[in-house]
Amino acid sequence: MKTQRKAKFLRYILNKKQEEQGFTLIELLVVIIIIGILSAIALPSFLNQANKAKQSEGKTYVGSMNRAQQAYYLENASFTTNINNLGIGIAPETENYKYQLNGNSSQIANNGLSKKTALKSYVGTVILSTQSGTSEATTLAVLCESNNVGERTTTVPPAATSGTPAQPTCPQDFSVLSSR
Repeated sequence: MKTQRKAKFLRYILNKKQEEQGFTLIELLVVIIIIGILSAIALPSFLNQANKAKQSEGKTYVGSMNRAQQAYYLENASFTTNINNLGIGIAPETENYKYQLNGNSSQIANNGLSKKTALKSYVGTVILSTQSGTSEATTLAVLCESNNVGERTTTVPPAATSGTPAQPTCPQDFSVLSSR
């Protein structure tokens, strides 16, 4: 082939490539569908993580109230039903939870009631337990999480009487997270 023809042929090919730059409608449609599928998979997972982060507030605060109740009992020989008496700086109500204390002289329930239907509630129970045959009393605590979102309770669960010493229990439809 002559060099002139080669040069014309190369120019023709280069011009043809420049005309074909860009994406077709089908290529754009495929990319949009793929992005839609990926976001449909990732969005529920992302929202679930956001709710778990909000629930950590309730879990942490109720656990702190359990420990504060044990310290309060050590100093005052009784439990308190006033959050401010615990001295831990927890507001009775936040954006996600409402905190309440219910109980009597031998046991108390520290409630973290969810204000949003997508969040789980938490209950911390602290009981006064005595060893049989001795007059020594100790406080035992348990942190419970509701099995379902939006589940709420303000009742004080009964202390388990089958063991010695008695052990704190969770209300119905709640599961144990930790005990001390």
